[in-house]
Formats: sequence, structure tokens, C-alpha cells
Amino acid sequence: MQPPTPRVDPRLPGHLLEPLTGGWSGETFLATPSPAARGGDRLVVRFFADARHAPDAARIQAALLDRVRAVLPVPAVREVHDGDSALPGLLVTELLPGERGDLVLARLVAEDREGGRRAVALRALGTGLGRAAGTLAATPMPRTGLFAGADLRIDPFDLWLPDWVDAHAPGLVGGGWSDSEVAGLRKVAERAAVDLEGAAPCLVHSDLNPKNVLVDPATLQVTGVLDWEFAHAGHPATDLGNLLRFDREPPYVEGVLDGWSEAVGAGGPDRRRAVHLARSADLVALVELAARAETNPVVHQARAHLSAIARTGDVQATP
Repeated sequence: MQPPTPRVDPRLPGHLLEPLTGGWSGETFLATPSPAARGGDRLVVRFFADARHAPDAARIQAALLDRVRAVLPVPAVREVHDGDSALPGLLVTELLPGERGDLVLARLVAEDREGGRRAVALRALGTGLGRAAGTLAATPMPRTGLFAGADLRIDPFDLWLPDWVDAHAPGLVGGGWSDSEVAGLRKVAERAAVDLEGAAPCLVHSDLNPKNVLVDPATLQVTGVLDWEFAHAGHPATDLGNLLRFDREPPYVEGVLDGWSEAVGAGGPDRRRAVHLARSADLVALVELAARAETNPVVHQARAHLSAIARTGDVQATP
């Protein structure tokens, strides 16, 4: 059993830890120099206290940040500490400028439509996010799988969507699904699995939604891509599916596709095909979220979307 996450850590002398909003893990903190300290930067601290984390999870994330720094804005690593019997592993990074993308997106969606400025801004925001996803889709990996060490070696992991649904069926049934609904979802998964076959594996962030991206609220440019906990080598439409999962304002979607297509290049699928593949690839995350025993707003949304997909047999369905 992993030790509890501390709020004051002896490895960060002179800093006070305050939980950062936006995540559901409760493991990310803002480290601010204490009043007694003279000078010093505010930092971001990510603990790896849950049993789901690999023993060297902090070093894997640090290596990933170093790997992608040449192509995406990511925070510089300041310190990495392995966990032990008393303290969990932790990763200390710089605090990047910008505002969480989900907050910027929500504000733009709520703004008045006068003069078309809202649509232009939504498309610009989507373009930056889509470009980040496309950049990762254009970063080849030798095989699909999970990163197994700080050297980013890949532990092969071949996921077949119908089997994934079967594995999570008890969780869905426990959440109120009928056997017929699970069967309907499995049929969708069978078709999606065929559509997804044959793609060359790439680097996947796997949690690339606006909440994990920092944006300059004035220029709408991406200033940071955060939280690489679920990164792996996988299908190039996975991150696109995450960006388009719940946020479906037409100008935003068009912007995401603009940026993704630009980064992927001429050899990528057309827009209609790209969206279909994105929705198909995103079934992996939707199934896992919907089958969870715990609940939060994202889990509730995932359940609603997955239920609509199972009921209609259409991977594009919405509640």
C-alpha cells in the first residue's frame, strides 16, 4: 500500500503545498516558497501515491517531458524523487504561464455571438489544441504498449476493443446497464476495432483534453501540455478523440481538425474519416470511465455518451 500524499514534504524544504484545482487525482500541488524563505520560484509538484502508479512513474514522466520538449511546450523538470516506504515518488516542474484550456473554452462558449468573434476565437483555440494532438500523432513509436521505465522502453500491449468491453462489462452492469446494452456496445466495439486496425503506432498523451492544456487567454496559443500520466504508444486518433469527446461546438471542432490535419500532414485521413476514427479510438477511454465504481463529472458524462452509443449503435451518438 502506498503512503499517503503529504502536504509538507521534507524533500521540498521551504515550500508550502496547496492542491491545484482541475484534476481528479488529488496528487498535483502548487509549491510556494514559505514566508520564512527568501526568494524561490513557485513550482508544480506531482505526487505518485496511488497504487496504480508504477514504482518509477515520476522518472517515466520526466523522461517523456524531455522527449517531447522539442516539439511541444511542456514544463521543465526541476527534481525527480523515487518513492519509498515512507514517501511517494514525486516530480517537480516549473510553473508555466497560461490559463487552463477548459476554462478558456467554457468562457468562449458562453460569450455573446455578436460579430462572429466567438466563432473565430473558438476555432483559433481548437487549432492550437488540434495541432498538439497532431504533433503527437506524427511522432512514430516502434510498437504499441506502455512505457515501462525511465528509458521509455515499451512493454507491448495489444488491446482488442471487444475484449476491452468484455473486461469492463461487470463494472457497467454494476452501474445499471442491462445485458442487452452491453451486447449493443460490444457490436459497436467490433466494428470500431476493424476500422482502427493497421494504423502505425505513435506517441499518445491519452488525457489530452483542454483541462490538461495551458493557453494564453489573449492569443489563445498553447503554452503548456501537462499531465502525461497515461501516455503510451498507441493509435494516432486517440488524442484527437479525447479533444472531441465532450466539446462539440462546431467552430471548435473545425479548429481542432484544422490543427490536427496540418500537423499530421497530407498522408492523414480526410476530416470525416478522422472524426470517425477519433470517436472509435475514444471508446477505450469511455468504456474505462463508465465502468468505474467512483463518480465525478467526467465519469457521469462518459456514462451518458457511452449509453447513447450502445443504444443507437452509432459511435458518433450523443446523449
